[in-house]
Amino acid sequence: MSYTGQAPPLTSEEIESLLKENNMARICTHNKDGTIHAAPVSYKYMNGQIVIISHASTRKTRNIKRNDDVTVLIDTQHIIKGVLIYGKAEIDSDNVYEQAVSVIEAYAGDMPKDRVQRFTRAFIDAIKCVIVKVTPKRIISFDHTKWDVYNNLVKTYLQE
Repeated sequence: MSYTGQAPPLTSEEIESLLKENNMARICTHNKDGTIHAAPVSYKYMNGQIVIISHASTRKTRNIKRNDDVTVLIDTQHIIKGVLIYGKAEIDSDNVYEQAVSVIEAYAGDMPKDRVQRFTRAFIDAIKCVIVKVTPKRIISFDHTKWDVYNNLVKTYLQE
């Protein structure tokens, strides 16, 4: 076995499919002091962008207003496959309700649309929200299941 330093990438179709699964994501923004702020977020992949609901006053929102360079990590539950998105974020204060309904629907499963809409209305009425849209500039992906090193280790140590 040799270590190449990087698991093989996902195909374009696999990246698109993973983004549409609406797994949890982590968004990283730049603090004033140069450190990185990372926050878990729910998202929906729409029109080639990562769309996130955020409170208007959160650190990530304030950081984006100052520096729109962000990194978003979206991976599977066991970190087997994922994408790392380097992009530009924009804050959208228009049509927050409509966009928020779309994001929340992605996580609501089979909940009736009217319940999602009522919840979303109550949520954005209670908390001043904005929409963060991340436009990817560069995407790096990984798929450990395509990596011989990983597969050999799994076979040797985890399967009986």
